[in-house]
Amino acid sequence: MTTPRAPKVAGIDSTVPSPPHTAAPAAPLPPLSCGDLGPGDLGPRDPSPGGLLQDRLAGWVSDLTLLQEHTESLIRTASLDDALHEVLRAGASLVGARRGMAVLEPADGLGPSTTVGLGLAHADLGTIETVPRSVTSYGRILDGLDPLPDGGLPRPIAIPDLRGQQDLDPRHREVAARLGYAASYALPLATEKAGRLGALVWLYDEPAVPAERQRHLVGLYGRFATEHLARLLEVERARVQVATLAEELLPRRLPRIGGVQLAARHRTGPRGGGDWYDALPLPEGALGLAVGSVTGSGPGALAAMGRLRASLRAYAVMEGEDPVAVLSDLELLLRLTEPARSATALFAYCEPQARRIVLAGAGHTPPLVVGEHRTEYVETSLSAPLGMLACWEAPSVELSPAPGETVLLYTDGLLRRTGDPMDRAFARLHAAAASVPRADRADPGAVADHVLRTVLPEGLDAPGADGEDVVLLAARFD
Repeated sequence: MTTPRAPKVAGIDSTVPSPPHTAAPAAPLPPLSCGDLGPGDLGPRDPSPGGLLQDRLAGWVSDLTLLQEHTESLIRTASLDDALHEVLRAGASLVGARRGMAVLEPADGLGPSTTVGLGLAHADLGTIETVPRSVTSYGRILDGLDPLPDGGLPRPIAIPDLRGQQDLDPRHREVAARLGYAASYALPLATEKAGRLGALVWLYDEPAVPAERQRHLVGLYGRFATEHLARLLEVERARVQVATLAEELLPRRLPRIGGVQLAARHRTGPRGGGDWYDALPLPEGALGLAVGSVTGSGPGALAAMGRLRASLRAYAVMEGEDPVAVLSDLELLLRLTEPARSATALFAYCEPQARRIVLAGAGHTPPLVVGEHRTEYVETSLSAPLGMLACWEAPSVELSPAPGETVLLYTDGLLRRTGDPMDRAFARLHAAAASVPRADRADPGAVADHVLRTVLPEGLDAPGADGEDVVLLAARFD
């Protein structure tokens, strides 16, 4: 009968090397603690002979340097997803693991909830989630199945040998064998201030358990990481709330008018700006199209945007055939009710059956016409934004799109998100519109999507230069 092999102690990942110690310590070292170090005191409280003291000092400096590197990398992350991946990677180097998973599931139930992996494909994460949650280490942490006697925070859970532990759930052992891991170490993402946010699990290819110092270091790092994740969580929740409010203030659906097809794309930036669009049917089969942007960010800008859009709708119904009059009334209202704000706006009065557009703009970016034989900006006269002058006025412009041409209205957030100077951003937008495939030109939604993918290859969720709102309204004339 063979004697069971004891699990080996996990080592620091070689991908993140630490400064070598001068010699192996003669005795186990105490865990690193802020209380062990004071001003001008980097040594232990009970000085040992010179060699041991030097070794302890080297070990502490190495640990502090490693923690500093990891925390600095974590601080540079600006999104929850990036932070979770960084925490997984850094923690794996601290506990000597190669793979792992992070489960974000705030205890307050307000979300967001997500799972990311390190060295695990999406299918591997799905396989792990088939194990009954109550028997997994991360499930016990998240569900509070192992509370402390005093009702404190959950403790880390180590499973040194998944193959040899007889009381382990059979499905757990089966999944571990299929994915090729033999041990795990789970760390709660929890502090008294932030509460329980989730759990981290690192997986070992062989039976193993982190050493005492490794557990202490990853515990220190985990507490810092939890506070950082809590701040990012609040930012993400605020962004989602602002985006939801912005969507509620914009049209739920676009009108269906004979002779024209409409499509709109909108994304609120991280700070929540005041960009908006509108499309409303007018008497005698006409159509009003508008885009605009209110200065500022946050709930105040959103509220001002909602008021401005509602006012423009009223003016458009009363005198929509004269876009200059619509914007003049809007400018007067803004100056009287929102004296501290300015706004850009563009309003177009369209007669789809006659393929005729009369438009006027106030400090707004010029529309772009995309067709089979031309891709060009509409030449609009330069004018100041609303609220900038004592009296706004600018001439209107008349446009006659050819059958099959699409007119793109947009806000300057689309240009600013590129991070380029404005002249280069305009050139990039023009090139993107000119490169729309012929098969997509019959669908204004496909035209808008192609332009967005080409101008912003990293997607609308990328913060870009300033993380501003993006609005694109496309009208294709039959």
